Amino acid sequence: MIINDAENLRDVLSSSKTIAVVGMSPNPARPSNEVARYLMANGYTVIPVNPGQREILGQICYPTLDAIPQAIDIVDVFRNSADVLPIAQAATRIGAKCLWLQLGVINDEAVQHASDAGLRVVVDRCTKLDHAWLVGRRGSR
Repeated sequence: MIINDAENLRDVLSSSKTIAVVGMSPNPARPSNEVARYLMANGYTVIPVNPGQREILGQICYPTLDAIPQAIDIVDVFRNSADVLPIAQAATRIGAKCLWLQLGVINDEAVQHASDAGLRVVVDRCTKLDHAWLVGRRGSR
């Protein structure tokens, strides 16, 4: 199901605890790093996914979603739109509840795949901005 209304976005963000950030950069100036820091400061468990890194923000970094040894609520994607279908397929395989494509990340085939598999799908939105708007900044969850 594709969601973009406030009620469903709030529900996804409020009911989730663990977020895999695919394409997370170790560079603090990059949006993926900034968003991950915000999410961590607001009580989420953030799991970096980047095959070129071993650790980011003090968290073990995994090369793929399939390598993560725990349940994932949201797969938050900071990748080129053309690269999203395999990520959507992996999100389905690992049993994620939501595929969240960041601002500017749009891939209709990936969205259809994830939606058909029963994932909630958010397209072209930012987890940080939507959390700040809908849930509000808090020190812990």
